[in-house]
Amino acid sequence: MGRVSEEPTGAAEVPTPAEAQAPADPAQQPRAEESAKDPWSNANLPWQGKPRRVDIACWGAITLSGIFYLALLPFRASLVGTHPLVSVVLNGSTEAIVSAAAFASKGHGSLAVLLILGIIGTMKFDIIYWWAGRLWGERVIQLFSGRGKRSQKFVARVNRSGRWLTWPAVVLSPFLPIPNALVYAAAGWTGMSWVTFLILDAIGSLGWVGLLAGLGWALGQSAIDVAQEISKYGLWVTIAIVVLVVAAQMRGARARR
Repeated sequence: MGRVSEEPTGAAEVPTPAEAQAPADPAQQPRAEESAKDPWSNANLPWQGKPRRVDIACWGAITLSGIFYLALLPFRASLVGTHPLVSVVLNGSTEAIVSAAAFASKGHGSLAVLLILGIIGTMKFDIIYWWAGRLWGERVIQLFSGRGKRSQKFVARVNRSGRWLTWPAVVLSPFLPIPNALVYAAAGWTGMSWVTFLILDAIGSLGWVGLLAGLGWALGQSAIDVAQEISKYGLWVTIAIVVLVVAAQMRGARARR
């Protein structure tokens, strides 16, 4: 008779504590450490990995547009009652459009010129956000809107509807209670061409500027009086605007947490 082995051949081996703590694939450990050390591995950046030149260019354009509006804040209130058309081109602001239309109703300026300058002033930086959506897609949508439930719902809705949502949204964006940049980025993400985007954006801007111009034309002298008072107390109005901007930024930062 042959000798019977004392060790069962089908029994599972119990790993030692060292083996239990070791990773399943040792080759993955250096990759994980490398990813942790990667300075570009940041959820607050819209791109993945090291940025390309086009990524830096688009991100720089977004940053410069924000700096542009901040730099104009000290002059926003003073221009509305003295040079409203200049303010319309630079800011595209509601009060500047209403004031310029009121002046036009009294023979100081042309309503047609106001509409043209108003379209330019309100949409001059919009193409940058379309470009961001084309480059970075869903990541930039989440960056603009935060990573909460609202952002997830918006991304899911855009995924479901595509152009059936983005086309009318671009036209109606001046009237919608959501950030315009979010709509424009979604348009770029879903593949809308830049020509189509500019046409739809111009239609929406014309509707918005036309509505405000009609209001200013109807108000006439009373709107001019208000605009001139705003310019008279421009410093205090500017301080109020800065406070509102800072408060809005802080509120947005808390909402994204």
